[in-house]
Amino acid sequence: MKVYFPRYVMLLFCSTTLFAQQKPVTSYVGEGWAGNSVNVVVFRKNALATAHQTQFIAYYDKDAHVVLGKRTLPAGKWELKTTPLKGNAADAHNTICLEIDGKGYLHLAWDHHANALRYCKSKAPFSLEMTEKMSMTGTQEEKVTYPEFYRTPDGNLLFLYRDGRSGQGNLVMNRYDVQTARWQRVHNNLVDGENMRNAYWQACMDSKGVFHLSWVWRESGDASTNHDLCYARSRDGGLTWEKSTGEKYQLPINTSNAEYICRIPQKSELINQTSMCTDENGRPFVATYWREQGDSIPQYHVAFLQSGRWMVQSLKFRRTPFSLSGGGTKRIPVSRPQIIAWGKSNVALVFRDEERSNRVSIAVSRDVQRGKWTVTDLTDTSVGSWEPSYDTELWRTAKKLHLFVQMADQRDGEGRSDLPPQPVTVLEWDPTAGR
Repeated sequence: MKVYFPRYVMLLFCSTTLFAQQKPVTSYVGEGWAGNSVNVVVFRKNALATAHQTQFIAYYDKDAHVVLGKRTLPAGKWELKTTPLKGNAADAHNTICLEIDGKGYLHLAWDHHANALRYCKSKAPFSLEMTEKMSMTGTQEEKVTYPEFYRTPDGNLLFLYRDGRSGQGNLVMNRYDVQTARWQRVHNNLVDGENMRNAYWQACMDSKGVFHLSWVWRESGDASTNHDLCYARSRDGGLTWEKSTGEKYQLPINTSNAEYICRIPQKSELINQTSMCTDENGRPFVATYWREQGDSIPQYHVAFLQSGRWMVQSLKFRRTPFSLSGGGTKRIPVSRPQIIAWGKSNVALVFRDEERSNRVSIAVSRDVQRGKWTVTDLTDTSVGSWEPSYDTELWRTAKKLHLFVQMADQRDGEGRSDLPPQPVTVLEWDPTAGR
């Protein structure tokens, strides 16, 4: 059941100050491909990853080579390596994602849009020297899209990807065991598109090891067919799944048995992919944007569990309408958001909006149940078509927000601009400072 907050509590204050927190710090890394948004799409899990004070980064350079880098936190110098690995950087789907397992091995997947798996790992712990391309399980690895790594508290990894294509695909899950150094298939089809649709998901691991998953459905390759917002969680590393009520799922999950956070019709400018986080008690938060019925303006929304019910807040600070339809990567005046939470009631939404001159912006609520949000900018200049991705492990373990930031220019429908390579940076901000 969804509960909308009444309009009178949806107060939103705009500010040019950074509250009581420290000012952002920016670390320059190198020069990266900027002719589209392939380095800066929201579904990179991860562009940055940290373990034992070593932070890794990955991006495409001007020649579409994968560049790997590492540094020692808090302020070590970046060591970079241009690898022989290449990708179809002209397609913004074909991202690079990475993670570090519990023994310090770097795992890398790159260049996927309904094509064969491209995966390798480092030859030694905390090394930038990578193995040759290898398989994981050897099955259902021919049509991979949206690969994502997640580290579990025991140091193992989960790997999620879509098997199939837009409007007709299933969610596959693998698990990597650090003791045996082997991948195993957990689910051939965790979320089932039933050959009629697919799920666009995001996930997060909370401090207790519960794995949370949210998604929207899409009926075809046209973004206007996105609809509804759904949820599931696993308490045993992805083996079994349940609803927020504790009711066990009979797998695979599909449109008939899914838990619906919120029913959203098609043609509501609902974007594909969600953003997820949990607070210190493991309460899930989900963020995305859509246009409510009777309104012409898509707004950012945040959903969260409160006393067993899904509460949905519209932030209502946007003033400009736009239409979301068609295939391929779209040129959209707003980014998909990232959401983070800390303490008992602090939540922040990181985003980019043409209304704010395409700066890196953040909306913060110190009491999410009351629905009051403060919006400010973390950069003074435009980041173009940038979408936020951040170091999820550093946030989970230390509550330090490190964002991958680079100017990029995304043309509609996989078009490529002539923007030359742009600086890749890491923007560091501590939203908990001064509290």
